[in-house]
Amino acid sequence: MSPWSWFLLQTLCLLPTGAAQRRGAPGAANCELKPQQSELNSFLWTIKRDPPSYFFGTIHVPYTRVWDFIPDNSKEAFLQSSTVYFELDLTDPYTISALTSCQMLPQGKNLQDVLPKDIYCRLKRHLEYVKLMMPSWMTPDQRGKGLYADYLFNAIAGNWERKRPVWVMLMVNSLTEVDIKSRGVPVLDLFLAQEAERLRKQTGAVEKVEEQCHPLNGLNFSQVIFALNQTLLQQESLRAGSLQIPYTTEDLIKHYNCGDLSSVILSHDSSQVPSFINATLPPQELITAQEIDSYLRRELIYKRNERIGKRVKALLEEFPDKGFFFAFGAASQ
Repeated sequence: MSPWSWFLLQTLCLLPTGAAQRRGAPGAANCELKPQQSELNSFLWTIKRDPPSYFFGTIHVPYTRVWDFIPDNSKEAFLQSSTVYFELDLTDPYTISALTSCQMLPQGKNLQDVLPKDIYCRLKRHLEYVKLMMPSWMTPDQRGKGLYADYLFNAIAGNWERKRPVWVMLMVNSLTEVDIKSRGVPVLDLFLAQEAERLRKQTGAVEKVEEQCHPLNGLNFSQVIFALNQTLLQQESLRAGSLQIPYTTEDLIKHYNCGDLSSVILSHDSSQVPSFINATLPPQELITAQEIDSYLRRELIYKRNERIGKRVKALLEEFPDKGFFFAFGAASQ
């Protein structure tokens, strides 16, 4: 059980409202998707109050890949709730602006000024490769919607030389063929936010941008350089065909559609930060990887979930007559 579940179970009465009994965590190969709505597992929990409130576990993938596998009871709970809360307000221009600002280096600095020369050259070479490959990665559907490779590359990687190394590392991690093919469709969280706005529901957020940004910006320089180097090594190995990623976005989607909340694979979606722990690392590098993992778990999972839990509890106590629908990442619940 994650710290998020532990905290809320101490303060609220939660009832699982899955349409089917949960099974043990299935593996990627043996999970069978259920064709009938009545047989689908649910990522919905009901909070006993009048009117009821709900927690719904989301996933950061295009909503079209999972929407048909979300049970009707979850969709109905969303429609019935008068107030919808997310981690961040993704429809607020200030949120997007603040997310952009927190990723930038201090005024006047460029990435070339702060990165070791060899890592900077490898980074530049990899981004040139991505830009070259992107037209072949895009789907006919994307092109039919007017998405062009140059535009998409600039939307994702534009101004990369002005970004802090930790955010460049995350950017590189997302510049893969599978992720590029999914661009242009709102992720599930954003889709629900847009629907809430369209239905004129009251919306809100339990976090501030700074609370998500500061932990990542709090990694020390040597840790960030290590993380960026490991990310580049992984991408270079993938390009050379000498590495296969154990967990792909496709695996993540399948586990979610199977209702597999307990699977370790969902933890890869919780913070959008890759794991660097690898048994093949030299001892000193393994220590660095473990320190990064420990720091991010503490800041992005434990502290964050406790903070969010307290705010949710305060909202429920302040507005006992409101029906809330809280849509948070499934892996952090």
